[in-house]
Amino acid sequence: MKTEDWLAVWLGFVVIVLACVSVLTGGFDFSALKFSTWTLGEELSAAAAAKTVPLGTQLCSAAFWWKLLRTVLVLGVLFTIGIKVQGGSVKKYIPAFLTLFVLAFAVRLVSAEFTLNRYLEWAFWALIAGLLVSNTIGVPAWLRPAVRTEFYIKTGLVIMGFSVLFSNIAKFGLYGLGIAWVVTPIVILFMWWFGTRVLNIGNKPLVITMASATSVCGTSAAIATGAASGCKKDDLTMTVSISIIFTILMMVLEPLIIRSAGMSALMGGALIGGTVDSTGAVVVAGNVLGGEAEKAAVLVKMIQNILIGFIAFFVAVFFATSAGNQEGSKVGASEIWRRFPKFIIGFFVASLVASFVIQPLFGADQVGAVNKVLDQYKNWAFVLAFTSIGLDTNFKELIAQMQGGKVLWLYVVGQVFNIALTFAMVWFLLSGVVFPIPVLE
Repeated sequence: MKTEDWLAVWLGFVVIVLACVSVLTGGFDFSALKFSTWTLGEELSAAAAAKTVPLGTQLCSAAFWWKLLRTVLVLGVLFTIGIKVQGGSVKKYIPAFLTLFVLAFAVRLVSAEFTLNRYLEWAFWALIAGLLVSNTIGVPAWLRPAVRTEFYIKTGLVIMGFSVLFSNIAKFGLYGLGIAWVVTPIVILFMWWFGTRVLNIGNKPLVITMASATSVCGTSAAIATGAASGCKKDDLTMTVSISIIFTILMMVLEPLIIRSAGMSALMGGALIGGTVDSTGAVVVAGNVLGGEAEKAAVLVKMIQNILIGFIAFFVAVFFATSAGNQEGSKVGASEIWRRFPKFIIGFFVASLVASFVIQPLFGADQVGAVNKVLDQYKNWAFVLAFTSIGLDTNFKELIAQMQGGKVLWLYVVGQVFNIALTFAMVWFLLSGVVFPIPVLE
């Protein structure tokens, strides 16, 4: 219960409970800071001007600074508790977190500028800011304790679960299963065949680890499958490096290609959820295409993530029995549970609470009001995560670790196959030609 996954669930539910109490009782204000689109006073059309608030007006508002203080205190206290429970140093984490939050604040402020906001969402600006720091001056050692990408993402996803009503999961569940659970094993088998038979890579643990990282969810799948297959540390590092580089590229380019191709938000989100490796990157890319795409992307990725433990189990059995000299660690039911991403449970439980407790008792309007509060806490958790992704990504180090050659070809060919097959399944299920299109609320 002291693992990062479980702590993300508990912290996410603390925020959900406080938001519910705040809205449903009206006893106190729990809202987080939200930036309005701003300008410095340049000439705008009447329609554009109506959607903006001068920057000076926002910064001179007492409410603005109270909400900023509330936001940093709530998130700072909760994440510090999480770090403490995990055995981390509070003294090192607090100044690092405050610095990271200042960087996140600057990102949210800059990205809300009218012109910049039209071209890139705040998520991309967060990533860019982190990348600029890590690839120029470098990330100082004292800031490292706050670079906790997975912790922030998992907490944000639990909070997000409250906004994904169970009716959406019920509507989208079979579609998501078709996209995630049919495509994923086919991609793994294809990459295994391509790596061992076509490329003749003798390092079989490396091949299966790369196949799992490509088809499921990047780093998490690589670590689980690497342990199950007996993959060497250097090979695991190379797999993760290649996955991270292409995840960043896909996170930026895939939404742009989807939008230019005229694909619907639902189909685009599902394609992103099934092909972008990292859960955090899926959220970023889906967010660019809008709320419906973000929900579809997250639902597909969540359903796909459920496979992690089971894939690790089958890989362990396979390598222990018939994959040659390198034997993976034995994996039983308890190990599957240990490796299962617990934050997924938090996501679905939050959805169940919103759908079957809050909405029946207080009505859809109140659920919507709670989600307005939660949405900003989710966004702040995500901007901390996306900034951390950038801070944790040094291209020079990644390229040095990426030995290229056959392994790079294995990833590229496997990912192209993954995208093509996922697109075919997305079109088959969500185009409306064969099956009715689900409507996400």
